[in-house]
Amino acid sequence: MNVTASPYPGVATASSEAVTKSRIASIDMMRGLVILLMAVDHVRERYFYHLNVSDPMDLDTTSPALFFTRMTAHLCAPTFVFLTGLSAWLYAHPARGQRSPSGFLFKRGLFLVLIEATLVNFSWMGNFETVWLQVIWAIGISMIALSVLVKLPFWAIAALGFLIVFGHNLLSPISFAPGEAGYTLWAILHDRGFVYEGAFRIKASYPVLPWIGVILLGYCAGPLYARTVDMQMRRKLLLGLGLGCWALLLVLRGLNIYGEVLPWQSQESLLLTVMDFVNFTKYPPSLNFVLLTVGAALLLLAWFETLNNWFMDVLEVFGSAPMFIYIVHLYVLLISYRIVLATVGPNEGELFALGAVWQIWAITVLLVWALYYPTRAFARFKHSTDMAWVKYF
Repeated sequence: MNVTASPYPGVATASSEAVTKSRIASIDMMRGLVILLMAVDHVRERYFYHLNVSDPMDLDTTSPALFFTRMTAHLCAPTFVFLTGLSAWLYAHPARGQRSPSGFLFKRGLFLVLIEATLVNFSWMGNFETVWLQVIWAIGISMIALSVLVKLPFWAIAALGFLIVFGHNLLSPISFAPGEAGYTLWAILHDRGFVYEGAFRIKASYPVLPWIGVILLGYCAGPLYARTVDMQMRRKLLLGLGLGCWALLLVLRGLNIYGEVLPWQSQESLLLTVMDFVNFTKYPPSLNFVLLTVGAALLLLAWFETLNNWFMDVLEVFGSAPMFIYIVHLYVLLISYRIVLATVGPNEGELFALGAVWQIWAITVLLVWALYYPTRAFARFKHSTDMAWVKYF
């Protein structure tokens, strides 16, 4: 057996001992969970947009129910990006031998950028007046970056990932005005902004630099799923890393040392104080935002390895075909909203809006129930077909 040194103390890894299963259930379950939470947030953006939230959220105008509903979606983007990096390591270390993931990552990244600018963008507004570069774009660009950086030594990938995630908050004071040299590049890398305004507009909504750091760290977490790492050892490592993220977060945030643009303050009630404490910046994702969400993802990954019930089976189905349900659910929301607006009419200015936050969750349950069987059918087709293009969904 061709055993190589592991980047984790006490854990051996080998090219011929990599995970043999084509899919790892706990990873699909984790993807499935964030798919459901993402659907909640998209229902909110479609049917509760009259009370849109800022970033970070304004405690004076956002109710606790809306605050925590929005906050659940914070888990989605970091988990997707982190797991994309982890999956890239698994791709590079199949059951037998090793292979370079560069080509796959580059092609897949370009595909995601194209999908974001076309199918996904149209599903939001029903037009192309503005091209919004959002989470799928950020994942695509991160994959393209990883396709190049994966050629570096493992330690260098880890060091660069930590440097970006832990250091990018130091770049917050840097800014460029529209039209100024460096504005477009900086809007793409670290600040949000319109990068093109002409016959149509292009806005970089997800600054990509921090996400590149997250995908690099995800790649470095891949050896945790090597075949030589038994479940109990992996769970201990995942729990240790997750709790370590949260412990560091408590220190940095508790003392307002570093990692967030706005310091927290004591509020008039315990609930509002807790809300202020966990009110983190997502665009770009602050260090504290990443510590909270990636830490939660690591703890959930450890927990999911011990669970076996019907709900976990449902999550695994959604997580095994994430791009399919992502695109389909956006179009279901677009079409259903247009139908409701045309038949019922607006009730909040030009918008139709739900009256309570609990209705967001209720509609999400109906939505994912309706999409479960189509997603399961597509997942089975995707994993059995030899058609290469289907694998991208």
